[in-house]
Amino acid sequence: MDNMFDLKGKVAVVTGGGGVLCSEMSIALAERGVKVAVLDRNEAAARAVVADITRRKGTAIAVPVDVLDKKSLENARDEVLKAFGTVDILINGAGGNKPEATASDTMSFFDIPAEAIQWVFNLNIIGTILPTQVFGKIMADRGEGVVINLSSMAAFKPLTRTVAYSAAKAGVSNFTQWMAVHFAQNYSPNIRVNALAPGFFLTTQNEYLLIDKNTGERTARGQQILDHTPVGRYGVPADLIGTLIWLVSDAAKFVTGIVVPVDGAFSAYAGV
Repeated sequence: MDNMFDLKGKVAVVTGGGGVLCSEMSIALAERGVKVAVLDRNEAAARAVVADITRRKGTAIAVPVDVLDKKSLENARDEVLKAFGTVDILINGAGGNKPEATASDTMSFFDIPAEAIQWVFNLNIIGTILPTQVFGKIMADRGEGVVINLSSMAAFKPLTRTVAYSAAKAGVSNFTQWMAVHFAQNYSPNIRVNALAPGFFLTTQNEYLLIDKNTGERTARGQQILDHTPVGRYGVPADLIGTLIWLVSDAAKFVTGIVVPVDGAFSAYAGV
C-alpha cells in the first residue's frame, strides 16, 4: 500500500505555486521526495516557497512565468528540463477572480466591464490550457504523466455575484474531462488528467467577499457560506493535500477525467 503512494524522485511543475493553496501543495510534494518547480508570475513569492522547501531539506526551483504567454511557458519548460530532466506532474494552480468582474451592491451585472470578464476567463481557462500544451507535450512524448487542474465549487453550482469566475471554472472542469479523453485516446492511457474543486478556502483573492475589512468579522455572505457548509468552517490549504497525493500517485492509476470536491459537504447540502 505504501508503494502505491510513493512519489520519490518524481518531478512536479506547479503554476501559481507562490499562492496560498499551491504553495502548500508544493511543500507537501517536496516533503514526499518530489522535485518541485514552483512557477509564479510573482518571482519573489515563488522564491519564498522554494526557501521554505529548502529549509525542510527538499529540492525545488523558482521559475518566473506568465501562464498567458506561451513563450514564457516554453522558457520555463526549458529551465525545468535543464534542472530536473523531465516532468511527471503538472498542477495548473494559476487562477482567480477580481472584484471588477463580480456583481455587487456597487457593481451591477449590467455594468461589469468586458475587459474584467475577459481577464478572469483568460487567467482561469487560457492559464490552464497553455501550460497543459507546453508541459503536457513532455508527457505525451514519454507516454505517462499526471495533470491536476484547479476547479471550484463555483463550477458545480454557479455562485451569486461571481459571474465570470463561475463560468470560467466550469470551463476548467469541462477541459479536464476533455483532456483526459484526448490524452488517453491519442497519446497514452498512462497520462491522467483530473481536477480538485476546493470548497470555500480563505485566500487573498476571496477575502474581500468573506471578511469585512473594517471590522474583521464575517460578512453576511461569509456567514451564509458557513451556514451551507455542514462541517462548519472554511477549508485550510492542508485539507487539499490528501486528495492531491492520491490523485498524483499510482493509487489513482485508473482514475482520470474526474473533478473531486474538497468542500466540507457544501455540494451535498440542500440547505434543509
